[in-house]
Amino acid sequence: MQEGAILEMRGISKYFPGVRALQDVDFTLRGGDIHALMGENGAGKSTLIKVLTGVYPKDAGQVFMKDSAKPVSIKSPQDAQKLGISTVYQEITLCPNLTVAENMYIGRTKGALTNWKQINARAGSMLESLGIPAEPTQQLASCSIAVQQMVAIARAVDMECKVLILDEPTSSLDEREVTKLFTLMRDLKARGVGIIFVTHFLEQVYEVCDRITVLRDGKLVGEYVIDDLPRVQLVSKMLGKELDDLSGMQKVETAFAEKDAQAPVLEAEQLASIAGVKPFDFTIRKGEVNGFTGLLGSGRSECVRAIYGADKTTGGVVKMNGKRVKIAKPLDAMKNGISYLPEDRKRDGIVGDLSVRENIILALQVMKGFFKPFTRAQAEAFADEYIKLLDIKTASSDTPIKSLSGGNQQKVILARGLLSNPVYLILDEPTRGIDVGTKVDIQKLVLKLASEGKSITFISSETDEMLRTCSRLIVMRDRRVVGELSGAELTQNRIMTTIAGGDE
Repeated sequence: MQEGAILEMRGISKYFPGVRALQDVDFTLRGGDIHALMGENGAGKSTLIKVLTGVYPKDAGQVFMKDSAKPVSIKSPQDAQKLGISTVYQEITLCPNLTVAENMYIGRTKGALTNWKQINARAGSMLESLGIPAEPTQQLASCSIAVQQMVAIARAVDMECKVLILDEPTSSLDEREVTKLFTLMRDLKARGVGIIFVTHFLEQVYEVCDRITVLRDGKLVGEYVIDDLPRVQLVSKMLGKELDDLSGMQKVETAFAEKDAQAPVLEAEQLASIAGVKPFDFTIRKGEVNGFTGLLGSGRSECVRAIYGADKTTGGVVKMNGKRVKIAKPLDAMKNGISYLPEDRKRDGIVGDLSVRENIILALQVMKGFFKPFTRAQAEAFADEYIKLLDIKTASSDTPIKSLSGGNQQKVILARGLLSNPVYLILDEPTRGIDVGTKVDIQKLVLKLASEGKSITFISSETDEMLRTCSRLIVMRDRRVVGELSGAELTQNRIMTTIAGGDE
């Protein structure tokens, strides 16, 4: 093994039916290094991690750990844990019906002989040391997504791992929580733990990482010391081409210049919901891209869920084209020409065991009625059209959607929404956890749809992305609207000051 290495993967290959996920990939992790694993969706990052952790068997290659002269055998996640390899995946894999402490120690207790008083005390100490706002006896389902993610990290840290794998751990965290996580990562680094950090946030990579390994199309592009790889070069290596300068991504300001004088396509008056959203007013006109912005937990998603009927409303009125409509559930919204891409695609978006084709036609089939099914030829025609339009990378339309990368799953859900030909499209974090190239594709598509007359609400945790796509922003804090910005007001500084102090 290389000097200082605690883990080496050599010549790793993995194949799925019709897909070459990894081909002869090498990866080396050194003790006390934070090592970024980068690449577009479908590059092989998650597959490499799942091979390392025994979720997938490798088809070729060897894995070596420090002080082991021979290759190690990792046939299950339990084998990986015994070797000191702990993982926190992008999609939270804990049990929401169990308590926080039970999730932290599941699989490591003594059944009926477990001393839960000691377990809860130990969990409480760990949570307190990491600054996680949760109680050991609290049911995990009652925690926010961000807190659930931190509990998963606490579980991994408590297992005294030698190798800690963080797969998109910051995708659901706000800036304060990211800062806490980075403090923890640096502490573990100082103790000699090797950390594999998978993220799509370039700023985070350059803030906390020592080295970068880039994969593309299942192959190794190279390993680089962070100071030797400028950001532009990193993006170029990930994409295999020069980064688009986004010159084609001008906001849609002129295509519907008359939109301000038009009656709103949709307007909400004093809408509130059981999710705790304070009464708010909202309008959107033909060809407009607007958005909700604010810190994590500010109420961005809850506002659009109230509009769509995904959360029960407790007050307010919704009008479409000036006429009052009742939207008590998502089907009501769909019948009124509203489509919604949810924030949590695994929980609320995809149906994992169904094919790409079945996921694409699902919303249109619901609207038509399940007793009037599409023919196989019709379904295939719909699927093929949108696979081509959105460049969805899949072996075929019959491929189970759970086999696709996160970015391609996102495109399938977007295809589902577009197939129903909505007049108003709500996109909640459509680019979260996906690669730079796919982000650009989705942003360009949003602006193209707006230029064709669609009304779109776009939500993203990345304010630069919001500024690039939206002509008007509704600013949220504490589940209350605190400001509305447009024109020259649309700047990073103005958004931050409005979030901090309201538009007073």
